[in-house]
Amino acid sequence: MTAAPFVGAAPSLRRRLACFIYEGVLLFGVVAAAGLVYALATHQRHALVGTLGLQAWLFVVIGLYFVWFWSRHGQTLAMRTWHIRVVTHDGARLSAARAIARYLLCWIWFLPALIALQLADLKSAGAVSVVLTSGVLGYAALSRMHCTRQYWHDVVCRTQLVDTRATRSSSNAAAESKHEQPAQRPPRH
Repeated sequence: MTAAPFVGAAPSLRRRLACFIYEGVLLFGVVAAAGLVYALATHQRHALVGTLGLQAWLFVVIGLYFVWFWSRHGQTLAMRTWHIRVVTHDGARLSAARAIARYLLCWIWFLPALIALQLADLKSAGAVSVVLTSGVLGYAALSRMHCTRQYWHDVVCRTQLVDTRATRSSSNAAAESKHEQPAQRPPRH
């Protein structure tokens, strides 16, 4: 027998995008620290030397960041700030394997834009910014097509983003109504 899917309230798209931007700000520090470790470990003296190795290292470090937070707490620091949690369809915490799959599929946010940039041979900062921003907003808008407003990588991974404020307030309301009910007396015979 399969469990009924957990149906949590999806956070608004505006909150999810704000969380996305804040996540980028926090990742700036993670990337800077990881880049420093890479430069020290490989004796990198010039930014254009060893870029493929640095990119692979950053891919792994960013993956570890997300997988650790998603599988341990269901929230990154940015998600905690914006009251968003990632859970499985039945409301459980993500396993490490599911978190890894979600991390890999999350790259769909950027891959179409990166491929378009490569095919069009666009390298200017302005073009890169416009194409990446358009790709991210386009992908985010696709969530409006799903019945529960989830991102498509979450649908594939059988995960969902939930609003922890709604979850907390509904569980608090249930607890309060439980306490408000008068105690029932056993029937007299």
